[in-house]
Amino acid sequence: MKRLLIGAAVGALLLPAAALAQDVDHDHACLDETCSVVSLFSGEETAAGWQGTQAPKYGTWGFDMAGRDTSVKPGDDFFRYANGAAVDKLVIPSDRTSYGSFALLRELSDNRMKELVLGLAARTDLTPGSDEAKVADAYRSYIDEARIEQLDAQPLQPYLAAIRAADSHEKMAVYMGQTVGRFGGSFFGSGITIDAKQPTRYVVSTGQSGIGLPNRDYYLDARYADKKEKYQAYVADMLGMIGWANPTETAAQIVALETKIAEAHWSPVENRNRDRTYNEYTIARLAEDAPGFAWQSYFDAAKLGGVPRLIVRQDTAMPKIAAIYAETPVELLQAWEAFHTADDMAPLLSKRFSDAQWGFRARDLSGQPEQRTREKRAISFAEGSLGEATGRLYVAQYFPAESKAKMEELVANLRTALSHRIDNLTWMGDETKAAAQEKLRKFTVKIGYPDKWRDYSGLEIRADDLVGNAERRGLFEWNYDLARLDEPVDKSEWGMTPQTVNAYYNSANNEIVFPAAILQPPFFDPNGDPAVNYGGIGGVIGHEIGHGFDDQGSKSDGDGVLRNWWTAEDKANFEALTARLGAQYATYEPIAGYKINPGLTMGENIGDASGVAVGLEAYHLSLNGQPAPVLDGTTGDQRFFYGWAQVWQSKYRDEALKQQVATDPHSAAQFRVIGPLRNVDAWYDAFDVQPGTKYYLTPEERVRIW
Repeated sequence: MKRLLIGAAVGALLLPAAALAQDVDHDHACLDETCSVVSLFSGEETAAGWQGTQAPKYGTWGFDMAGRDTSVKPGDDFFRYANGAAVDKLVIPSDRTSYGSFALLRELSDNRMKELVLGLAARTDLTPGSDEAKVADAYRSYIDEARIEQLDAQPLQPYLAAIRAADSHEKMAVYMGQTVGRFGGSFFGSGITIDAKQPTRYVVSTGQSGIGLPNRDYYLDARYADKKEKYQAYVADMLGMIGWANPTETAAQIVALETKIAEAHWSPVENRNRDRTYNEYTIARLAEDAPGFAWQSYFDAAKLGGVPRLIVRQDTAMPKIAAIYAETPVELLQAWEAFHTADDMAPLLSKRFSDAQWGFRARDLSGQPEQRTREKRAISFAEGSLGEATGRLYVAQYFPAESKAKMEELVANLRTALSHRIDNLTWMGDETKAAAQEKLRKFTVKIGYPDKWRDYSGLEIRADDLVGNAERRGLFEWNYDLARLDEPVDKSEWGMTPQTVNAYYNSANNEIVFPAAILQPPFFDPNGDPAVNYGGIGGVIGHEIGHGFDDQGSKSDGDGVLRNWWTAEDKANFEALTARLGAQYATYEPIAGYKINPGLTMGENIGDASGVAVGLEAYHLSLNGQPAPVLDGTTGDQRFFYGWAQVWQSKYRDEALKQQVATDPHSAAQFRVIGPLRNVDAWYDAFDVQPGTKYYLTPEERVRIW
């Protein structure tokens, strides 16, 4: 069940933008540079006189000094220096591909969800049709393994019959249109998102699709040849299980077909360019420019046939993919669709299907040794089926009001710090500075949870119908999107649930969003030292604000409109600085043979650099001219940098790290620490980093953007 999430740029702290939906404004003090910065803590809990009311979770003041590896010089590898002993002790659970700070918080969130969901499932007094009853029934439908095994492939049969009946190219185009919001796939993905150039309205977007591996590199790069071979074996296995003719031969044909499609696809770097991916079309013009695919029939089937305009993302790829579609025999198109439908539905089917799908997609692609237990998967299914309903329960039990208030103060501090920094930029002129300040003033902030919760009254969930529940949920979401297509943009909506351990920036709304689940140690500890909090959650806030001024987010103005608000000279200066930053990241190699692609990670790298620089200045401003206390022999600046490093404390399986390098716009964790810090003068002073160490840069080589 896939929903295409495309359109406005979204920068997330951890997850790639493709994983986020585009889917309560708060008034803040200190919106301009003349306002003084408020302290993160009140009363006795100030930076100058810190006293927590309880012991911090990590160490005596928010960072466990025993987790360092002091055999490593800070300038040779600050990630190891700050985190080495702690990382060495990390044991990746057998049902995970990585483990560390994010995973520990996700685990906490999962355990809380387990308590909530199992508590509802055990009750017999729930009102039928209530959100709580639907959550319980969603869980029951997934945990009922006996019924799932008894049904085996039966839920697939209506789909397979419809695919076999689609015996012409036009009928297959209709069928592909019908998969929007349902199981199956298409050579083209379509969805509804905010219009990047008219962000008060929604628009239909369409773009390249049609491949089953993570991206085009897995078909074309020799480093992933073993994954492509295993994929072909998996396709054959799945076709055999659904009774498709000649599964081995057909699987080879499907992979060869997808290789052609991959050759037509834009690269991940090209897909980041927001100027290139905004191309206004009509359906008639798309049919003219990309003949060979029944576009009108496809959009009619997706209930989009009457839209007056749409945005085509990869305009030069569409004619090539349409031509491939036209030259592919209908029998192969049917086999392709049958496989992708089975692959999509497999986690909800009997053990032979779910094990096969997990075996390739989690074990072979990401190196995960064991599948999550059925109970864990059932809880995730129930949570995901009614995300904001479970989020409402989560917030009521686990998110104190004071956390939101303190976050609002912190955000105000970070905004003031960035405003000061913009005023003092030497590479930017006054005209562009004024536009940047206006954008900063217009930022909106969402903290913890939505002011308005989703209404799930129209969603039917049955305790005895797992696949039906998933299908109805997909159609519920698609119909929700369709209903708002002609409505003004609802800026109160959230693209993440409160129980998500992440944060994001949405350029179309010019907003930064911080779900409740991330506002906990090690990111934010109300009993910890403010320096560590500024390095942790302060760096996160600065990172998300920084997305509004990264290489893509900076293409939208304060109202979210995709337009150029830069002078030519300032734009050239900015691009020169980002090129220098990219040259640094191009040398980083998280795993042998797999270097970071700075064209893919540039936005997140700028976000990290901004987060550290702005977070540090906000910490200094919060001291109100007083010296930072020395705690356990560490200075305030040292504790700030420890706080940033602690956030990225993690360990990855090799296959997962390789996949991250190929597909993820975020750099590997160790370089999210090393990369930003080596460009900050205060880091050199704090840890006496000297020439001759591995990551030393001369002052002239350091890149200072925001």
